[in-house]
Amino acid sequence: MHRAARAEDAVRGVIERRMRRRGWRAGIVPYTGYGGPGWVRVMGRVLLSRPGEGETPPPGPDGAPPTTKPKIVRGWRSFGTVAVNDAEVEVIAGDRRQLLRTDRGGFVDARVDVDLPPGWQTVTIRVDGAESAEAPVRIVDPSVTFGIVSDIDDTVMVTALPRPLLAAWNTFVLDEHARAAVPGMAVLYERLVNAHPGAPVLYLSTGAWNVAPTLTRFLSRHLYPAGPLLLTDWGPQKDRWFRSGQEHKRATLRRLAAEFPTVKWLLIGDDGQHDPEIYADFARSYPDNVAAVAIRRLSPAQAVLAGALPIHDNSPRSRDTGAQRWLWAPDGAGLSRLMREAGLL
Repeated sequence: MHRAARAEDAVRGVIERRMRRRGWRAGIVPYTGYGGPGWVRVMGRVLLSRPGEGETPPPGPDGAPPTTKPKIVRGWRSFGTVAVNDAEVEVIAGDRRQLLRTDRGGFVDARVDVDLPPGWQTVTIRVDGAESAEAPVRIVDPSVTFGIVSDIDDTVMVTALPRPLLAAWNTFVLDEHARAAVPGMAVLYERLVNAHPGAPVLYLSTGAWNVAPTLTRFLSRHLYPAGPLLLTDWGPQKDRWFRSGQEHKRATLRRLAAEFPTVKWLLIGDDGQHDPEIYADFARSYPDNVAAVAIRRLSPAQAVLAGALPIHDNSPRSRDTGAQRWLWAPDGAGLSRLMREAGLL
């Protein structure tokens, strides 16, 4: 194991023992999962919390806000967590019970073999000494052949991620209710799911799991379709100092292609980071799993601040990739118009 990971584990162990002596207890943060015929992917995390304190529950299967009023929190508070590693977790999905162990970051991410009806279902996650938690899961009907994979930062939410200082301010300091949605994107996503009944929507980001509850509330508040978040652990990894955000996205797309071989994905991102390159590589390798690629184009000033030149639809990266269509526009209204012309709406 990498020395940074060993050091992190030692520090976490000391903090966990101190917090437990002060009365902190393990609690479960459920994440939205997904599945198909005969299986379901269950995700969650075990964290220590003060007695009586817990995470805001996720929205219901229909995307409605949680009944408990969420606290107003600054972004940095999401990172002040203490994970419980190697905790025994029981997952109950339908008539299936499975015992799992959290990893060194307190995460449980497992595929459970069980048959659940298509649509929104729930699974139960239990750990000793804590209340059980219900995690929504989206079971994709085997007849569905269209799905949406969307980036988050600067695609559905204005984050200014390419600008490090502003991104840090938005992520760690700004009140979560002050964050703005990208114009027109929520309406576009609503039109897409209405045009393709049963289509799953998955939000793929390099963001940390610590902000999953905040992102879930943001998506619900701005009326984006409910769907699983596919995030990363920002801490030191077993074999390196930090995780690779690009590899996380590439590996997740490959996994989705294997899990849903008959689904063609509409890949939505922005040109502020590496979405065009990642999507182009995936389209070349899995042309039968790509319906189209839609890129929200940043302004020239934003692109320069991101450390890259603006990309246009006649860029070589938008051709010869195996994707049927590449669509470029600065907002949801522009992408919506292009998708209507392309027959996606």
